[in-house]
Amino acid sequence: MNTLERRGLAAISTPAGRMLIVAADQRNGMKQAMTDAPGGPGAISIGELAAAKADLVRHLGNNAPAILLDPEVALPAVVDDGVLTGNTALVVGMDASGYETVDGLRYTRYVDGVTPRRVRELGGDVAKMLWYLRPDRQDGRSRAGVEMRDLIEACTGEGLLLIVEILTYRLEGESEQEYAAAFPDLVAGGARLAAECGAKVLKLQYPGSAEGCAAVTAAAGGVPWAVLSAGVDHETFLGQVGTAMANGAGGAMAGRSLWKDSLSISADLRADYLTKRALPRLSELREVVDGMLPGR
Repeated sequence: MNTLERRGLAAISTPAGRMLIVAADQRNGMKQAMTDAPGGPGAISIGELAAAKADLVRHLGNNAPAILLDPEVALPAVVDDGVLTGNTALVVGMDASGYETVDGLRYTRYVDGVTPRRVRELGGDVAKMLWYLRPDRQDGRSRAGVEMRDLIEACTGEGLLLIVEILTYRLEGESEQEYAAAFPDLVAGGARLAAECGAKVLKLQYPGSAEGCAAVTAAAGGVPWAVLSAGVDHETFLGQVGTAMANGAGGAMAGRSLWKDSLSISADLRADYLTKRALPRLSELREVVDGMLPGR
């Protein structure tokens, strides 16, 4: 890492040097969490979603070292309106919702116009980009590998730390049992491929066990990695984070495990839920990340 990238890593970390980021860049997933909306989640407007994201920043994200937000709904409003405090670092997600499929493989789409320079213009301290990977089918010369290497280099040129998020997935025709058996190796293989492409920080799925976490740490070759929550419940995620941290992980990036039952369409209920449900969970997660509370 260069000096600016090191500053970026420090900004998204606790005083103990462990990454802790509230993930709030979801769009469709966040709508689905607002199940009490009149007419259902599909009736939620962009303005209502933006208000929910602002409340999530106000009542939860501002209590974390960093928050991950999207440039389609949340930004730049939460910065321009003074909702995001100066004590919380901003991670800007560069990936659009969904993916395209080519020859059976998934490919992430970028948000239109969001370059490393645009991340800086939005007030971002750090950037994040998602790649779907099947390291048993792809390598550093593949489309995904080339795209990853190019964006890492572009962010480095801008003095911007890029968090590389890797998600593996089940192929068409692959049974659930086959995928489950391959999953730990796929997570480790994705970490290895990303590190070979120059990744400096990784956001990864929990590989399923202490042995899997140790294998990911070895595959990453010194690149720090944070475990993502993937929609599991809070208690489950605490256990996963505790195991991951004990086996070489460098932190956690939590989204739905913190806030999925707190995003009422009502602003008053939302503030109450985020304060009484989500915020205590963030405190517990911080203690696990920093090693003060064993994972459950």
